[in-house]
Amino acid sequence: MEATKPFHQKRFLGIKIGELGLFIAFYLFWAFAYHCAITFNSRSWIEGEVSLFDLTRFFDTVGLDYIIKAILTYPIWWLLIKKLKHWKYAKKILLHLILLPAFVLVWQQIYYFVCEWIGFGHLSGPASAWDIYIPALFYALQFGIIHSYNYYIENQQKIRLEGELRTVALKSELSALKAQLNPHFLYNIFNTISASVPPQNEKTRRLIAELSDLFRYQLKASQVEKVPLYEELEFVNKYLDLEKERFQERLEVEVTVEPNLMNEMIPPMLLQPLVENSIKHGLSSLIEGGNISINIFKKNEKLHFEISDTGVGIKDKDAVFEQGIGLTNTKLRLEKMYQSTLNLSDNLPKGLKISFAI
Repeated sequence: MEATKPFHQKRFLGIKIGELGLFIAFYLFWAFAYHCAITFNSRSWIEGEVSLFDLTRFFDTVGLDYIIKAILTYPIWWLLIKKLKHWKYAKKILLHLILLPAFVLVWQQIYYFVCEWIGFGHLSGPASAWDIYIPALFYALQFGIIHSYNYYIENQQKIRLEGELRTVALKSELSALKAQLNPHFLYNIFNTISASVPPQNEKTRRLIAELSDLFRYQLKASQVEKVPLYEELEFVNKYLDLEKERFQERLEVEVTVEPNLMNEMIPPMLLQPLVENSIKHGLSSLIEGGNISINIFKKNEKLHFEISDTGVGIKDKDAVFEQGIGLTNTKLRLEKMYQSTLNLSDNLPKGLKISFAI
């Protein structure tokens, strides 16, 4: 949960405090290096009139320069690394071709204006070309480092994700082995129980048959990678029918899906854990119950899923993945198979909405 994270993991305007500290240290280092270079080549240094650690001179020469650069860099950093993090690096490089000259031009105009306003000197005439070359070079250097660091972090996350997926896969295999107590034995038991139910209890027979179908689909799900959408929806509807027997009129279900999407192939057992989460954590504690809505549509060649409920909702949407197995496993499956993610948001007027695209 965000409140329990170490201080360096907390965020300021989307950037981790630890990363922000490295950013400030980077600027201080290069500002001081530039200050040293200017001082070493000045007559005052040669004559022993100034010190490298003269903070007033440091601010006069390069401090203001790098403060303005840092202020202009921060929103570009946030845009490229946080807002457009799903963009490919080729597209980001093309964007830099626009951002770099804009950065240099805006920095130069602000820097010159502030210098003239407070009485500091700055380059002029042909020498002002250095105030184009050096900021452009610095821009390329800093974003080269930023992108390299970000690539390293993403690669570490992929390695960690693959490790988690291997652990989940191993647990799933062990669970499957434990569950294989001869499924046909279970089906036979269900049939035996159903046959023993008096004919006038047809509703009970139907519920036993639906429960048997749930076990049968789960067995199939462990043997195939994908199933048609209509099979997944049939499974979810049978599950919801059983839940309705428990909730009675307290549970309302609405499923919206275009008929031409029914044969789309999706991973099995993808929707049921999300629907179960909505019932278990969203509606079960409410005396009046609530509504569950499943909306499936296609947009931009991707299949979009939205599961909404009118339950109690979730305040800390990051912590939920640390508590439940169903949501966590589904999130990992989406990231591994489709490089997609599970999005949690507030449903209006109340409740939770879970959405993803494959």
